[in-house]
Amino acid sequence: MSDSNADASEGAQHNLLSPADTPESGYEVSRRKFMANATITIGGIVGVVLAIPIVGSLLPPKNASAGSWSALSPQELEALRKATDKPVKLTFTLRYVDGYLPEQAAPEYCWGIKVDPSKFQTARPDIFNEPGGKPDVPYDVVTMGFVIFSPICPHLGCYYAWNDAQNRFMCPCHGSQYTFDGTHIAGPAPRGLDPLPLRERNGAAEVTWIVYQSNIPQRIVVSYQA
Repeated sequence: MSDSNADASEGAQHNLLSPADTPESGYEVSRRKFMANATITIGGIVGVVLAIPIVGSLLPPKNASAGSWSALSPQELEALRKATDKPVKLTFTLRYVDGYLPEQAAPEYCWGIKVDPSKFQTARPDIFNEPGGKPDVPYDVVTMGFVIFSPICPHLGCYYAWNDAQNRFMCPCHGSQYTFDGTHIAGPAPRGLDPLPLRERNGAAEVTWIVYQSNIPQRIVVSYQA
């Protein structure tokens, strides 16, 4: 076969290639874009479907379980009664529901202080609308002369601790600091320490758990057990 015939044959074969067979053709580019967009769309739908139970588990439950309140031990209650200017670390069992799993239980703790109710309201105006007024949370902040603080720093959710040497609560993550009554005095936290509910039931003192949205001045409930 002559060179001219070979060239003609190759040209004919080239002309038989469809746009989809040409690696850099506009058709192939469009096809890749379509597949990429379709993948993103399907992924987004799946993400939304999966997010529904996750978000739902963070919302306050309409019907909390009867066991979500946890009693303080007699020793802890006695330590609170004897407390003066030092907080008392209180341990309890947190019961919660995670998505569609059965109720879970985990050890947790909080901080309790003994206060004069009128002095506490004056010291913590961020909790009360006005001295002697109603608190900005839907429960009594002072119960039996005690106030219970969530152990979660209102900044970004780290666990703070009481520092005896500094005589204040201190967060190890970003340096937020609080006085004995939970007043914010240093660091990036946008508000003072968040109170937790305390109640007296059948001769026992019981606490429960609330998580507030972090890094904002307002107290907005993210989840709770009540």
